[in-house]
Amino acid sequence: MSEAVLADAGGAELESLPVPEYFPAATVRLEDVDSFRCMEDKDVRKSLAVTRVPMPELAPDEALVAVMASSVNYNTVWTAMFEPVPTFQFLEQMGRAGGWEARHDLPYHIVGSDAAGVIVRTGSSVRKWKVGDHVVISPAYVDEQDPDTHRDGMLGEGQKAWGFETNFGGLAHYAVVRASQLMPKPAALSWEEAAVSPLCASTAYRMLVSERGARMKQGDVVLVWGATGGLGAYAVQLVLNGGGIPVGVVNSAEKAEVLRSLGCEAVINRSNIEDGDPTLLQRPDGWKKMGRAIRELVGEDPHIVFEHVGRKTFAASVFLARRGGTVITCGSSTGYEHLYDNRYLWMRLKKIIGSHGANLHEQWEANRLISLGHLVPALSETYALDEVGEAARTVQTNQHIGKVGVLCLAPRPGMGITDPEARSRIGEQRLNAFRR
Repeated sequence: MSEAVLADAGGAELESLPVPEYFPAATVRLEDVDSFRCMEDKDVRKSLAVTRVPMPELAPDEALVAVMASSVNYNTVWTAMFEPVPTFQFLEQMGRAGGWEARHDLPYHIVGSDAAGVIVRTGSSVRKWKVGDHVVISPAYVDEQDPDTHRDGMLGEGQKAWGFETNFGGLAHYAVVRASQLMPKPAALSWEEAAVSPLCASTAYRMLVSERGARMKQGDVVLVWGATGGLGAYAVQLVLNGGGIPVGVVNSAEKAEVLRSLGCEAVINRSNIEDGDPTLLQRPDGWKKMGRAIRELVGEDPHIVFEHVGRKTFAASVFLARRGGTVITCGSSTGYEHLYDNRYLWMRLKKIIGSHGANLHEQWEANRLISLGHLVPALSETYALDEVGEAARTVQTNQHIGKVGVLCLAPRPGMGITDPEARSRIGEQRLNAFRR
C-alpha cells in the first residue's frame, strides 16, 4: 500500500490493496508518564519515540489517510512532557464513552495534530471523499450529534484536538480521521508545506478574522507576540491581507528579517526592550517601555493584541491594548496562571476573548487563502519521522522559526506538487520565506 501511494496510484488500485497490519508512528507510552518527575528539563527526546503500532479499525464516519507529511505543534511537546496533565487521561475518558471511542484508550498515544496525505480507505458513511483524494487534516475533532456543535463546532462539549486529546494522530505513516476533518490539499504546495498550516493558520484566522474572534478591520494596529512562530507567522500575514498594521515581536535579528520579508514594517526585538532582564515585560516599567516602542513605530496603541504566550506576556498584553481594545488569547505556552492588573481592563473598557482552534468553516476559509497563495506556509525546516524527537525538541526549546515539518511516508521534500503553474504564480521566494 505504501509503495502504491508513493507511486501516485489511482483510487481503484489503492482500494484493491490491503492496508498494512502495522505501521511506524511517533508515540509516547503510558509507562513513561512519571519519568520526568522532579526533573527540571523534561527533554521530549527521551519520551517521544517511533514505534510500530497495529492498524486501528475504521469507524463508518472515518477515513484512513496515508500521511505523507506532518508537523510539530506545541501540543505535541505538552504530550511528550506529560504536562499540564498526561494526555492518557483524555484517551481514558474517550474509552469510557464506549463504542468506537473505546479504541483510543491504549497504553500508547500516537501524536500529531497536522497532516497532509492520501485517502486510502473510507468508512461506509463517508460521502464527499473517495480513496485517492489528496487532503490536509483539520485538527478539530467534533461531535456532530451535540447541538452546540451546530452553533459553532468549537462549542460542542465533545470537541477535541485530534492527535492531542485523541489517538491515531498525524505523526505516523497512517492516521485515522473523521470525514468532517478532511479538506483538499493546496495543489501548489509540497506535502510538507501543506502539512504545516492547518492548525496554526486556522487558529490565527479565527482569532483575528472570524466573527467569533477580534473582528479585525482595516487600519487596526495588531500587536503579535512571537511573530515568527507557528501562530504568529500566519497572524502577521492575515493582518497584512486585511489592511491592518501588524507590530511583530521577535527575539532575534534573524527573525526580524524574516518578518520584514513578509511585509511587516513594524518589528520589535524584545531583546532590545528587555536589555538583559528577562522579567522586565512582567513589570509596569517594562510594559511602559514596550508601549513607547510601539508608538514610536506606528504612532498609536494596539487595537488588538494577539496573545498565545501566556504567563510571561499576558499582563503586558492587557496593559498595552488601547482603551476599548481587545486581547485575543488561544494558549499559554509559558504558563496558564496569568496575573495582571485588572484596573487596566475594567477602567479602560478592554476585552479579553478566549479562542480555541477553528471550526470547519473557518478551517476551509483559511485553507482557501493558502490555496490562493494569500497565505504562505511558515515551514522553516523539515525532519524525517525517525528524527521526530529532535524536531519536537527544537520547538520545546524555542530554537525554531515558523513551523517544523516532519516527512512521514514522503521520502524527500518537494513531492506532491500537482499545480506547478499556480506555484509559479505564488513564487518560490514567498513560499520559502521561512526556510533556513
